[in-house]
Amino acid sequence: VSAAAVGRAQVLQDPSAETTEGTGISINCSHPNRQLNEFIHWYRQLPGRGPAFLVSALRGSKELLDPPGRLSVAADRRSSALWLARPRRGDAAVYYCAQET
Repeated sequence: VSAAAVGRAQVLQDPSAETTEGTGISINCSHPNRQLNEFIHWYRQLPGRGPAFLVSALRGSKELLDPPGRLSVAADRRSSALWLARPRRGDAAVYYCAQET
């Protein structure tokens, strides 16, 4: 799993994170300058493909419908996290967070 920041230097992510199949992982995104009404958007780019939108987060937490029970996101004013429960081999990808501008 890799993580990358997109857009202007308003979001920060760790450059990479690793886990083993079946072991959950949290991908964190810091955005200290985010305004209260600005969304954080998450994308996933599988090898050989373009980025695909996953979810937008404003505050609080939500579970993604696809894949069910495996991806959720939590956000507050300064940071957000994408949680991947029970990752599979096919989840190896670059995960991006982007701040609405």
